[in-house]
Amino acid sequence: MRTPSQAAPRGIVADLPVLLVAVVWGSSYLAVKHLATPSTVLATLVLRFGLVLPLLAVPAWRGLRGLNRREWLGGALLGGILGAIFLVETYGVLHTSATNAGLIISLTMVLTPLAESLVGRSPLPRAFVAAAGTSVLGVALLTEGAGLRAPSAGDLLMLGAAVIRTVHLLTMSRSSALRDTDSTALTWVQLATAGMVFAVAAPFAGPSPWALAASYGAAQWADLLYLALFCTLLAFLVQMWAVRSTSPSRVSLLLGTEPLWAAVVGVALGGDRLVPLAFLGGVLVLAGTAWGRRALHPGALEPLPA
Repeated sequence: MRTPSQAAPRGIVADLPVLLVAVVWGSSYLAVKHLATPSTVLATLVLRFGLVLPLLAVPAWRGLRGLNRREWLGGALLGGILGAIFLVETYGVLHTSATNAGLIISLTMVLTPLAESLVGRSPLPRAFVAAAGTSVLGVALLTEGAGLRAPSAGDLLMLGAAVIRTVHLLTMSRSSALRDTDSTALTWVQLATAGMVFAVAAPFAGPSPWALAASYGAAQWADLLYLALFCTLLAFLVQMWAVRSTSPSRVSLLLGTEPLWAAVVGVALGGDRLVPLAFLGGVLVLAGTAWGRRALHPGALEPLPA
């Protein structure tokens, strides 16, 4: 039997990579703002997925060979929803601050249990309802921190992305055909489906991916590789490793710090400025989502890498 002193280092070793994933995801919003423009969103997504898919196919290959027709179709359906998440989220990031984007998307943590409660007609703990209300109030203050005004288009798009993320998680959790499907293979099918949709649509909405890639300088390639290799591929692999090394609830708690890092990166590196009312809103969002997680003791469902 391990003593507490022997167990602690192992826990820290498992926690640090997951915490790094939360930091990477939090910084991804600023990377997107640096890389994409409204006219290049689809081409950028094609390039990002085009880098990830061949590399992810290596660990996914064995699982892909074992998928049946229902699993391929179920993965493709989830891939369509996942593509909508990436599309709406990317456009949203370009029309709001990186700080707002990271904090608003974190509402998925409270929207998902609310949706599950409505679909399953099961009551939620009062503590969770209070936590959800705290988060919603925080978003209201965050988006109107500079004065009473309508939320920006980017704020509304990020809220829409949070809703679509909720639909994605709910669909995945309630699909009996995918319950025992290899997670790596399922993720590859989803990303491949979304990537194909982006590739078909890209020529009709801005420059082609190839023309965009040819126009990139060193800074743009660095941002693209960061989004593809760190924010998607490495984040997914670390998450899968961590779930097997520690509890899903512990992984969920650590990944829940993503909006905090989005705010830190946005303010420190992106030049975002939070007036006192908006700062209070950000604090309420973080507090509400953390409180909600604690109230529900979340299980194994985790968001896919952003």
